[in-house]
Amino acid sequence: MHQPSGNLDDLLVSNEWEVKEILFAYDHMPRALWPYEDIARVHLSLSGTLLEALSNPDFQNRVYGIVDCGSVLWALQNQRIFEILGTGYYHPVLPLIPEADWDEHVVRWQGIARHLFWRTSFDGFWPPEMGFCMEMIPHLVRAGYRYVMVDCEYVDPVDPMPWQEVRYRPHIAEYGGEEIVVIVRDRDLSNAQLAGMDYGWFYHELMERTKFCEFPPLVTTATDGDNGGWFRNVNPKANFWTYFYRTALDEIRSGNSRMRPTFISEYLERFGAHGRVTVRRGAWNTDDHHGWDFKPNFNSTI
Repeated sequence: MHQPSGNLDDLLVSNEWEVKEILFAYDHMPRALWPYEDIARVHLSLSGTLLEALSNPDFQNRVYGIVDCGSVLWALQNQRIFEILGTGYYHPVLPLIPEADWDEHVVRWQGIARHLFWRTSFDGFWPPEMGFCMEMIPHLVRAGYRYVMVDCEYVDPVDPMPWQEVRYRPHIAEYGGEEIVVIVRDRDLSNAQLAGMDYGWFYHELMERTKFCEFPPLVTTATDGDNGGWFRNVNPKANFWTYFYRTALDEIRSGNSRMRPTFISEYLERFGAHGRVTVRRGAWNTDDHHGWDFKPNFNSTI
């Protein structure tokens, strides 16, 4: 989840309804999950500029009749439902900016997040736009991160392993003498999550993709959480959290599903990380670009 600095303030003047949709998306999510504290498990990344806006008293006063931003931030402190992932403060694609700036983005985000979420550490790191390169590893390790999310398109095993193991098991990546756990995002299932999917289709696809796994598979989907009608729509029949996710949780409670939501940190405690991989430079896919092969151009505006 990300909003550029000042964007929500500007939209209040130019497009108030869009601000309402965005804020409704933030407010609706924890409300939809409160009755499922026992099984709902969600990882969230919120940029520093978004946290800055939501915690700004002036902005909170301006939108109080729409959403209580203070209550939203309070709800996201619920560690039974949410695991907060670190990120870059201004949402930069880190491999596309000078390496000298990486640490400041990471440390500045940690400063505001520790204050708002009342915790001293964050296990996982979400690279903005999933923009990752191996050179980031020593920086993330120094900042205290245990694992980093990467896109499945760029993961290459050092030793041979079947594709199911590459995609559905945490691995170790090393650069400059430092190691970090790599959590692999399934691009295909994530694309379906973003577009809007039916629970029955997803569950069938999940079982088919993991049926040959000789280990407990960790299937990771990740998408924007505040863009598009699938996340902004308050109609319970047209919203990810109420139409898809709560249906999935109800099926688990009724004993009809083998799927079990989990925090990545809890999975790592139980099952660990296995196998060594390298990760090619790349980002996640957008409507305009596949994410492959991006290169820095410091003479351009990024």
